[in-house]
Amino acid sequence: MSVPAWLTPVAEGAAAITVHELTRFMPPEDSDARRGAVLILFADVDGDGRGELLLTERAHHMRSHPGQVSFPGGTIDPGETAVAAAVREAEEEVGLDPAEIEVFGELPELWLPPSNFAVTPILGYWRHRGEVSVVSPDEVHAIHHVAIDDLLDPEHRINVRHPSGWLGPGFLIGPDRDVILWGFTAGIIARLFDFVGWSSEWDTDQVRDLPDHMLHGDPTPTVPMRPNTRFEE
Repeated sequence: MSVPAWLTPVAEGAAAITVHELTRFMPPEDSDARRGAVLILFADVDGDGRGELLLTERAHHMRSHPGQVSFPGGTIDPGETAVAAAVREAEEEVGLDPAEIEVFGELPELWLPPSNFAVTPILGYWRHRGEVSVVSPDEVHAIHHVAIDDLLDPEHRINVRHPSGWLGPGFLIGPDRDVILWGFTAGIIARLFDFVGWSSEWDTDQVRDLPDHMLHGDPTPTVPMRPNTRFEE
């Protein structure tokens, strides 16, 4: 399939990037990891620009990983492909119509050691964009349409500090820049966009601690990905 010119670097980058350029974790041969998939969905924006990403924010009252921002996704069911699982989960979570999107690539399978999940990120283009909404308020607090140029603005990039001492890349999103995108999802975005040459220099001394509402249940930095309990330990 063809993608718009602004998305070409991502399509080419996805074909060239290796697992080592995305993470230091790979499933051991004897791990018997559970398999999952997430949908990294790109859409056009009005005017010039590099489009936007569709992200979801986990419900704030959840037992674990409250408020976590992530890609739609979940466990791959028996007999299901990673592509089918990612698209199905997006439909179940936010009502995305599968007929509106086109899959144009996938990233290497990534391992989340604490939960022993091997996750395949699927890349999709929302060519015929329709409407999405929160299908399950018990799981999803909000949907975020995040412009990539805005996301990568150096003023909106931070390092996030977890009480465990873990420090990793993060982004400030939302109309008031008061929603922190961090953890596994932020790591994929940061490393992929670094790889394709989209990132600009930013002040890595900007460090934010996670807000209290995101620490209920003591979320593990490498685990949270999506508003669904099936990726949890």
